Amino acid sequence: MMDVANTNAKVSIIMPVLNGDCFIGEAIQSVINQTYLDWELLIIDDNSTDNTLLKINAYTDAEAKIDVISLSNGVGAAKARNLGIAKATGRYIAFLDADDVWLPAKLETQLAAMQLNKSPFCFTAYEQMDVNGAHIKALGVPRSVSYFDLLKTNVIGCSTAMYDTKYFGKVAMPDMEKRQDFALWLQLLKSTEHSLGINTVLAKYRKHSQSLSSKKLNAVRYTWSLFREVEQLTLLQCVYYFSHYAVRGFIRNSLPRMALFCGMIIKAKGAQ
Repeated sequence: MMDVANTNAKVSIIMPVLNGDCFIGEAIQSVINQTYLDWELLIIDDNSTDNTLLKINAYTDAEAKIDVISLSNGVGAAKARNLGIAKATGRYIAFLDADDVWLPAKLETQLAAMQLNKSPFCFTAYEQMDVNGAHIKALGVPRSVSYFDLLKTNVIGCSTAMYDTKYFGKVAMPDMEKRQDFALWLQLLKSTEHSLGINTVLAKYRKHSQSLSSKKLNAVRYTWSLFREVEQLTLLQCVYYFSHYAVRGFIRNSLPRMALFCGMIIKAKGAQ
């Protein structure tokens, strides 16, 4: 266990939210439940029109380590997160989306690994859950990834990532409508050889089912834009890395379904 009193390693947790009253209470509670105590939670409300602020205020009234930035005009996830990063006072910057949750030992485990391995950038395995919180599947991660590894496939879940401002300084997310977290990880990896992966599930990501096909199309479009416009890769480099991205995405999404289908066939034949 980490000696919390001697780490001198405050973690600033950045949580943007827009109309998240259904899930934000669970997300905030998962921060309060952390075994590591030296943290601040900065919630950026991006002009919510539901009961999000009421839910947040129920926690800020009781917990001094939670602060809220309330915006009168919607600015989008990237700018909202960057406002939180600018206000952060901790050495470490961590991210938690308002519909995701952390396991209680998330910060403690991650900080211990970062300090032991002298790594300024870290991410962890996570679990996918449905809107009701039911388990879908766990997603493991490699021991480390480089800039070029990440171009092939983004294995870093936003709600698992944490970086050290003592090493990088405060690094903001590029102002993109989508894939801004992916862009930030690539930016950080230009300044360090690898990011440390912890292959232990320490967060739960809520997977929403609405318009999955359109979301995938948007992800494809913004990934290509990220490669060409932000990373300024050549056309040949874009084709190379995008082909890895597409093939690995197909394997990740299709093989589990294929395995399930084959299992159903085998079971049906066995019953004959």
